[in-house]
Amino acid sequence: MQVHEGMNPMILTVGPGHTLRDAARLMATRNVGAAVVIDPDAHGPGILTERDVLHAIAEGQDPDSERVADHLTREVVFAAPDWSLEEAAAAMVRGGFRHLIVLEAGEIVGILSVRDVVRCWTDDGAICPVPASAAVG
Repeated sequence: MQVHEGMNPMILTVGPGHTLRDAARLMATRNVGAAVVIDPDAHGPGILTERDVLHAIAEGQDPDSERVADHLTREVVFAAPDWSLEEAAAAMVRGGFRHLIVLEAGEIVGILSVRDVVRCWTDDGAICPVPASAAVG
């Protein structure tokens, strides 16, 4: 199975000037763990994850005044739609993150989360067979 078959083409985007609370509220409403950050002054998209928000709050920062621009990840690993899910999962494990922005011809076409990969590889809600290399037991 390839990334384009498991990714979510509906992407939550926020701007760098959004507050952390605004971004967290949007993420909670959409039930997603990450938002793609589009900054016209940056060289590419960034990503804000629930972990980024959690770390800021744990450090005592005010989610009503802190801006997304100061908490997002700019060193993003991107996936291609034709990557296998195994390649995507390996990239996530190597990088220690749970979301990949999917790019095709320089355009954002989706986002892939660990949850998407697990959904594809399990019997509960599976949309594809579990590959032998991912099987447990």
